[in-house]
Amino acid sequence: MKITVLSGGVGGARFISGLLAATRRDDEITVIGNTADDLWLFGLRVCPDLDTVMYTLGGGIDPERKWGRTDETWNAKDELIAYGADRTWFGLGDRDLATHLVRSEMLRAGEGLAAVTRRLCERWQPGVRLLPMTEDEVETHIAIDGTGPDGRDVIHFQEYWIRLRAEVPVRDVVIRGAETATAGPGVVDAILDAEVVVLPPSNPIVSTGAILSVGQIADAVRSTAAPVVGVSPIIGGGAVRGMADQLLTGLAIELSASGVARHLGARSDGGVLDGWLVDTSDAAQLAAVEAAGLVGRAVPLYMSDDATTAQLARDTLDLAGAVAGSSAA
Repeated sequence: MKITVLSGGVGGARFISGLLAATRRDDEITVIGNTADDLWLFGLRVCPDLDTVMYTLGGGIDPERKWGRTDETWNAKDELIAYGADRTWFGLGDRDLATHLVRSEMLRAGEGLAAVTRRLCERWQPGVRLLPMTEDEVETHIAIDGTGPDGRDVIHFQEYWIRLRAEVPVRDVVIRGAETATAGPGVVDAILDAEVVVLPPSNPIVSTGAILSVGQIADAVRSTAAPVVGVSPIIGGGAVRGMADQLLTGLAIELSASGVARHLGARSDGGVLDGWLVDTSDAAQLAAVEAAGLVGRAVPLYMSDDATTAQLARDTLDLAGAVAGSSAA
């Protein structure tokens, strides 16, 4: 089976680990990673979501923070603070720095981000083919109410999330560069050739939404012959992790599993989904999901351990099978 996943960072990476456990060795899993969280920092190109997927699947992720390297130290960051450097609010650990140094050196030598990512994955052996969504520089910026640092009211997503801790109301989300970006090498083919396309429980605005902001990718998802199924990142009216609550509220999107399903939309009506999983606690919303033109199911969504994560992956593939069966009928 060929499975393609459109993934952000922590939630997506966790889901993919379950997918690897739930599938056979000869199944092919391609992960299209969000790069709109990326930024240049101290002359280095930092790709948080690509690295989170790579570290998680390769066994190098910090188990408590769920981002960055395990057994990390922070000597370089402390020295930057001592120098009075700007943007030290972003936590660059000493081990993590090596990844960014290698990536930046290769990019400056003329390598594309897809080739660089493939080179980095040679060390980590994540068990999937990890593709950046684009090789163009696309960055998510958040328009906030009032003024933020230095009097600015539009700031990079990382500054909103890390420096401001997502505590400032959101007015808009702007994905700069998306309108002219092209899909990265292999991305469109991975979607069109897939037998199942999955939107895991990643942030629907700045993760999955950012990937779909690239026109070629959204077009491929809408036109693929594969069933496209998603997993709600909202359980019981709130995000399990991250800042989806603040973003959805700021953009006037209903903060619920069915609200996100309607936001993404059914492919039969110009959206990107065929099927949608909600948590068992949100089973009452299945009627709204189905009214939006989707095949819906309620299953446990909390990825509390390896077993529940693998079961969620199986439930997702089962939903894809049901979608394919209903289409064939």
